[in-house]
Amino acid sequence: MKDLFSLAGKYIIVTGGTRGIGRAISTRLASAGAHVLANHVRDIKSADAFSETIKKEKLRIDICRADITHQSGMETLISEAQYAGQPVSGLVHCAATGVHRPIGQLTLRHFDWTFDLNVKAYLDLVQRLLSMFAPGASIVAISSSGADRAAATYSLVGASKGALESLSKHLALELADKKIRVNVLSPGAVMTDAWGVLPNREERLNERIRRSPNKRLTTVDEVAWAAQFLCSDASSGINGHTLVVDGGEKIVE
Repeated sequence: MKDLFSLAGKYIIVTGGTRGIGRAISTRLASAGAHVLANHVRDIKSADAFSETIKKEKLRIDICRADITHQSGMETLISEAQYAGQPVSGLVHCAATGVHRPIGQLTLRHFDWTFDLNVKAYLDLVQRLLSMFAPGASIVAISSSGADRAAATYSLVGASKGALESLSKHLALELADKKIRVNVLSPGAVMTDAWGVLPNREERLNERIRRSPNKRLTTVDEVAWAAQFLCSDASSGINGHTLVVDGGEKIVE
């Protein structure tokens, strides 16, 4: 009997795939049998450390440094994918950035910086990969609770994630005839480096834990398992959906 959760034979691109949630996703997908192309741009130290782990654990993960907010970087990533010589079975857009400041301190440059990676690069990458996607391919966009819940100094990131979720639904409709599924994965509060730049970090984390029925943060592995599911044939009937992995936090008032 076929293992529908297996990713054997699938080639999957993970943007932002060398640290935090992205690293956990890249590792999980490769452990499930996929050939993964993990993209990064700024954190070379994390990428090098991940490279050593890949060698040690003998995972089939290629690392590509490319700034996908620029045409040259996008072309580098696409060329790397073409070099693999097989159709693209999945794309997980985990790469994200943002500026955390009060509304009065934000500029249009901050807006462009945030949306260029979180939304624009996502659309650009999907468009460039259209002719490379295999039938039954799965696209997964990583969102956050800020897409539909307000938080101080999170306005630009939250707005970009809201746009990401809306765009994904439209892509799901338009790409269905190509047998390409598009879904969103929205994690709860996960302890990653991203929390380090937020004001009142401890207060916010404690509040998220208080709200969670599990009384703990979501783990990167829990998010990665969900990503594997959405990239696998086991989720073939799921399209245009936002899968929330937050331990039930969202149901609590």
